[in-house]
Amino acid sequence: MTLDISSAPIASDTTDHAPPGPNSRVRWAQDLSASLVVFLIAVPFSLGIALATGAPLTAGLVSAAVGGIVVGLFGGTPLQVSGPSAALTVITAGLVAQYGWQATCAVTVAAGLLQLLLGVRRVARTALAVSPAIVHGMLAGVGLTIAIAQLHVVLGGSPQSSAIANLLALPSQFAGPHPPALLAGTVTVATLLGWPRLGRLPGRAGEFGARLAKVPGPLVAVAVATALALALDLRLAHIQLPAWQPRSLVPALPHGSLTEVLAAVLNVTAVASVESLLSAVAVDRMSRRTGDLDRELRAQGLANTVSGLVGGLPIAGGAVRSTANVRAGGQTKWASVLHGAWVLAAALALAGGLRRIPLAALAALVLVVGLQMVSFAHIRKVHRHREFPVYLTTVLGVVGFGVLWGVGLGAGTAVLLALYRLTRAHVDVEPGPDGSVTVQTHGPLTFTAVPRLSRALASIPADAEVTVVHDGSFLDHAAYETLHNWRAGHQAAGGRVSMVTRRPDDEVLDPDGTVRAGSSPGPHRCRAWTPWVGHHCIEQQEDPHGRLLDGVRVFQQHTAPLIRPELARLAREGQTPSQLFLTCADSRMVTSMITNSGPGDLFTVRNVGNLVPAPFEPGAADDSVAAAVQYAVEALEVRSITVCGHSGCGAMKALLDGVHERPGPPTPLARWLRNGRGSLDRLRRAPAEFADRPVVDLAEQLCITNVVQQLDQLMANPAVERRVEEGTLRLVGMYFDFATAQAYVLDRVAGTFSPVEARTEERPDGVSAERVRQDGRVPAEGSGEGPQLAA
Repeated sequence: MTLDISSAPIASDTTDHAPPGPNSRVRWAQDLSASLVVFLIAVPFSLGIALATGAPLTAGLVSAAVGGIVVGLFGGTPLQVSGPSAALTVITAGLVAQYGWQATCAVTVAAGLLQLLLGVRRVARTALAVSPAIVHGMLAGVGLTIAIAQLHVVLGGSPQSSAIANLLALPSQFAGPHPPALLAGTVTVATLLGWPRLGRLPGRAGEFGARLAKVPGPLVAVAVATALALALDLRLAHIQLPAWQPRSLVPALPHGSLTEVLAAVLNVTAVASVESLLSAVAVDRMSRRTGDLDRELRAQGLANTVSGLVGGLPIAGGAVRSTANVRAGGQTKWASVLHGAWVLAAALALAGGLRRIPLAALAALVLVVGLQMVSFAHIRKVHRHREFPVYLTTVLGVVGFGVLWGVGLGAGTAVLLALYRLTRAHVDVEPGPDGSVTVQTHGPLTFTAVPRLSRALASIPADAEVTVVHDGSFLDHAAYETLHNWRAGHQAAGGRVSMVTRRPDDEVLDPDGTVRAGSSPGPHRCRAWTPWVGHHCIEQQEDPHGRLLDGVRVFQQHTAPLIRPELARLAREGQTPSQLFLTCADSRMVTSMITNSGPGDLFTVRNVGNLVPAPFEPGAADDSVAAAVQYAVEALEVRSITVCGHSGCGAMKALLDGVHERPGPPTPLARWLRNGRGSLDRLRRAPAEFADRPVVDLAEQLCITNVVQQLDQLMANPAVERRVEEGTLRLVGMYFDFATAQAYVLDRVAGTFSPVEARTEERPDGVSAERVRQDGRVPAEGSGEGPQLAA
């Protein structure tokens, strides 16, 4: 039951200080500029993909134009740019080799129709259930396959029919390369890799290089190689752009068994859909928007249908083009549409110039793209999640047997790995100095662990005092019966047994256990589902410091081992919080609780009354808050700032009592409270209200009005104002009522605070899922970034 307040829709239009969108003229200018940037990347990339598949090179430009225009007009992710896909290169090349080009177009049409059907059935979210290790492994395997094949073209030869054949033929190809082709390919690779680094040159050269680097590297690399070939009159194979004749490109039914054809259609559909949806999610996160994945899938299906009918390659959403669109300032779907129009115009008007491009230059371009699909960041991530065997199996399967087999082998490995982890458990018996025994269990206790568990329990002396500590993993009936029967027998023989679990969500192992589930020996005898709850049951100690140390000891014993790896990572990598959370210093205000956040999620600033001092206010300014805000906005580059007030705020009551205006020398508290005078003025002019209930009293009305006022005072900070105007920072107002444990979020349009409510929905796969809504609006799924607001 969580709501990501950094990316969910409730903080997009109605609950934040997001600046109004630029006027239509500015948007058109930004879309036009972005479309030209993407166009300059798409032309050489599309030609290179077509070359790698063995399709007519015109097909690459056709699919780029269709993807840009059709998906741009009808898609659900406005800033995603679609076109020929590198991930589909190996599949398409196999189809062209097996069935011919016209039959490949028919497969593309069928895959598009199937995507349309899946989009109508609203199953887009289920495609995201594929393990990231399999997806990244598939992309890496496809990238290696592409790179190995195109290396032959760079060396002046021709690629073989499979990756294995290409690997076996490489020694002979290296023994007799074609020098002109090798020169053109080397120049292309060197330009591609060196062009983005121009901005790193020292002095004025770096400034000039940074301006040059704004020109897309693929375009520059291909242009330099082409100019070099013309200047040196190199004898090279050039691209062939046949005249576009739709009649000759009409799809033809593939000749082969129905099973093979259906497998080919499913293969294209699955890869194109998964890549497009994953790219759409990534683009939404980059642009901080929420798209419609089912609509995006329908648009991809329509584009593939049209592309196949007019002789284009299979289409998918592309991370390279989409990222370029976002970074170039694209604002609406028209950036993608215009890019498609430019590609179409280039195919019709620039055919003569395009024919001068050496094949080796395009092959080198695709080779680099293929190698870049092997991401070391992804490898580190899957290794950190212990999914590297799945990744490696998928990569080797794709390279050795093709995409479909590779994905199948990766999925099989994931299943076997999950079963292995499910059956793996450790049971450690640790004798104590006083004759007591502690039995520590780690991992799921299933029937497969019963023999190991029985042997460990049988080794314990009959009269020993035993504490069985279960780590909270899965416990099946067979293991439960083993523990229960052993405990009964041990107690009958005169021993004592305590059952302890560490996790909050587990059942009590035995109703008669001497220690309740989740509790631990020591002064804290409360349920551990929230370690702070029920503090009244803690033995009252005269020394508060002693109670604090008891809490620290419990943390060191139970919590520290669980979070140590994450804290070690944060110690190495530094903090990268997504939000600045500005709230009150009230001891009841537990920010990590109400936002469901952990270490590294929130950059928190707390003060009396959650005030943001306005600059240049005589006698009231305070630089500490402004310094924290500036550091969070400029150094940490947080993406949102939340000002959170709360019920029963003592600072607001003091403002109403006029503490800040009392005669005599002002106290530090009085001087500080003067920063709230703007909230008192707003209370008189335009008090804030709740959307679903009346305010309890004047103090509560001042509490929520103060939140609105502090958001306005935040805009007086130049760093905040600049980022908000750029559209890279959002300001969110929040209020928390202690008595009802209810969070409210400010709706800036209505000027009211609306409750954040939990609601149970049915997922497409039929599983009941707890989600959070505000005013009936559904938050974004799959975000996983930043702190979460618990309902």
